[in-house]
Amino acid sequence: MVKYNTKVLGFGDNVVDLYEHSHMMYPGGNCVNLCAYSKMFGVERAAYMGYFGSDDIAEFVISVLNELGIETVKCKQLVGENGWSKCTLRDGDRIFGDYNEGGVRGKTPYILDRFDLEYMKEFDFVHTGNYCYTESQLKVMKEAGIKISFDFSDDSSKEYYEKYAPYITYAFCSFDGDDEAAKEHLKFIHSLGPVLVSLTRGSKGCIMYDGEQFYTQPATLIDNVVDTMGAGDSFLTSFMDCYIDQLKRGTDRQEAIRTSLKEASKFAAHVCTLNGAFGYGKPYED
Repeated sequence: MVKYNTKVLGFGDNVVDLYEHSHMMYPGGNCVNLCAYSKMFGVERAAYMGYFGSDDIAEFVISVLNELGIETVKCKQLVGENGWSKCTLRDGDRIFGDYNEGGVRGKTPYILDRFDLEYMKEFDFVHTGNYCYTESQLKVMKEAGIKISFDFSDDSSKEYYEKYAPYITYAFCSFDGDDEAAKEHLKFIHSLGPVLVSLTRGSKGCIMYDGEQFYTQPATLIDNVVDTMGAGDSFLTSFMDCYIDQLKRGTDRQEAIRTSLKEASKFAAHVCTLNGAFGYGKPYED
């Protein structure tokens, strides 16, 4: 059921998270998670755009996207290994291990043509991130008038921000410092060009900055944390989906931010009750 009048496109990574402790694998990756969460959240349209490998892992991810009804018309399959990442859980918190740097996707960046850009313009925003190998395409996307949300994660350097943040409309990252350090980090990112910057800090919640004021949102605490995989992705997804919908309804921008932060906190808490990023697990053998 459509609840939010939002059209979202994830451009970049798809992986399979291999849970070594349970020998279960789950589809994931920042952009695939965004599409899955958008479907769960109830958006009008969700699409994924990227490269898959040609192995069984790729077929698994593709099958799940098809089952969820996520549009994949701009995807391509290349001969080679799909992206995977090994991880385990410790008291519900995911711990990453070895990974194959995106597999064939990491070796073959997606180069956009005029037809791809016209397709992207059909969406309210396009999301990508610092593990997507899409950095070379950010400038051309911005020049085409496409609004970009970007996940800088928790390990982007100052130089990386300075190089790529000027192309971004909505910037997201994780941060582990105190309140004052967090606010300074937000100001720094905002000064580079994004109109809205969000910083998540796990159980400490989120701080957002729009160039005029800071917005704080406590985390929604739950007793039955199963798996924190995808907690940050689900927060940024549900915030963006709700925020765009609120603006289309004519809601005041600052009120739209507050409303969307509350919805995002609740949705991210729900996702922590699921196995993997968003469920859909399948046993695997070494």
